[in-house]
Amino acid sequence: MADRRLQVFHAVARQLSFTKAAEQLFMTQPAVTFQIKQLEEHLNTRLFERSHGRIALTPAGELVLGYAEKILTMSEELETRVGELTGAISGPLLLGASTTIAEFYLPRILGEFKAAHPHVRTHMTVANSEIIETRVAEHALDLGLIESVSHLPGVETEVCCEDVLVMICSPQYKLAKAKKVSAAEIAGEPFVSRESGSGTREFADQYFQQNKISPDAINVVMELGSPEAIKGVVATGLGVSILSRATVAKELKLGVLVAVPLDPPLIRGLSVVTPHNKFRSRLITTFAEFAMARMKEMAALQ
Repeated sequence: MADRRLQVFHAVARQLSFTKAAEQLFMTQPAVTFQIKQLEEHLNTRLFERSHGRIALTPAGELVLGYAEKILTMSEELETRVGELTGAISGPLLLGASTTIAEFYLPRILGEFKAAHPHVRTHMTVANSEIIETRVAEHALDLGLIESVSHLPGVETEVCCEDVLVMICSPQYKLAKAKKVSAAEIAGEPFVSRESGSGTREFADQYFQQNKISPDAINVVMELGSPEAIKGVVATGLGVSILSRATVAKELKLGVLVAVPLDPPLIRGLSVVTPHNKFRSRLITTFAEFAMARMKEMAALQ
């Protein structure tokens, strides 16, 4: 319902990139540029300064951005509230999830939610926790599911369940038969780590620090961007890693990996994050409640 030019401007202003805005809006870059040009001509002012491949908001652009956010928020709320008068839960759901949650929790949750609410159209972004919480704060996503508590002031965080992290290794590895393993013992082994920005990486780093293990003392042999990649490498016997126990349930049953409890234990909260002070539709509220309840049930079974 809101002016498309205003929607495109808002995306470009938030990303400060025509390319990234085009990707977010599923448009071509020339189409985005055309919409901005149309808005500038309509307002008879320049909204962006372009220099050396970079863009920045002009004073007029800053003013328009403030009004654009208010107009787009009110437009979205209007459409949602009118739609809710029918009693049906429907419409688009812009969902973001960290890699671990997207791969090991959400497939079942999304399937069950779609079966209960067939008119909901879910668009999911999968990235590490840092990227997801940033996009929620920028209002590019309605809701995010991440592996840590958000550090950003622009989002509201609600912890939904506990997630136990363990050391994993191949069944033939020398620590495979250990009843428990310390941070110092792990630091002495070749360690396969998640990438920077990952919630799992953040908690593993904190765990080592809390147990007085300096970053230089950890023998990191690889940094990989997904739990699946880490499991594949660790299964070869190259080294060990720290992952959520939920992510290795299948491999434990098949006997291709072993999970050894950490001493002291490492338990984190999986969280739902939503934009601060933004209207929460019935769809978003219903999905958040459903996802939190199901994740809590699934975590209890691990």
